[in-house]
Amino acid sequence: MLKVRRSWAYTRWFGWYSRRQFRRHFHSLRVQMPPELPGMETSIPVIFYGNHAYWWDGFWSQLCTELYFRQNLYIIIEYAQLVKHQFFTRLGAFSIDRSNARSAIGTLDYAAECLTTSSARQNALWIFPQGRIEHVDKRPLVFFRGTAGIAQRVFKKRESIYLVSVVSRIEYLEEQKPELFLSFGSPELLKKSDWNGLDALTSFMQTATESHLDKVTQAVVERRLDGFDVVIRGSESINRRVEAFRSLSGKAHRAGE
Repeated sequence: MLKVRRSWAYTRWFGWYSRRQFRRHFHSLRVQMPPELPGMETSIPVIFYGNHAYWWDGFWSQLCTELYFRQNLYIIIEYAQLVKHQFFTRLGAFSIDRSNARSAIGTLDYAAECLTTSSARQNALWIFPQGRIEHVDKRPLVFFRGTAGIAQRVFKKRESIYLVSVVSRIEYLEEQKPELFLSFGSPELLKKSDWNGLDALTSFMQTATESHLDKVTQAVVERRLDGFDVVIRGSESINRRVEAFRSLSGKAHRAGE
């Protein structure tokens, strides 16, 4: 298993780099954030769980942590992928190898250890329980039980944990470049006394994520985007530049008449 080798200097550099990439590849990055979410009790660990539809997930998880939270970010990435991109361990990533049962169990133990380590910052784990990239509209969502297994292990040392649904969707609207929509749900405080087993929690997260995704999709289809804040604006698309050039040319022509 590849473990975290955190570097705050590298994290700051990656924050700059990720912003540059978002500006280059997207027209905008829009975030829907419930006002109560950044106010979570920092002594209680949190698991952010969501759909896994895009290569960009590792980028925006770190960016949102920087923008909205004071947290120690941890993120689980498939072993084969993290071997190729080991720089993510400098940001808080560690690996899971589901083909090796003993190694996978070790990863769940390590995740719980990260979440329960004493810190002035809130410990936060980002996880994509589908385990692989799948189309954003695939239904039903099928989650592995590892996320619930981590929560179960956390309860050996803590009385409660936050669970937060976070979903992503990329859409082409009126621009040449796509728009990236991120939506966070309200924090669910799961107490040790509420524990009903791995299957029950996994089913709850699957249902919550499907419902969350459907709401975001409907908002985008109906162009109800007021609840999304534009946190990064990309460079203008070619169509906008052409329109601006034509407008200036037209003004210059009229002025010369």
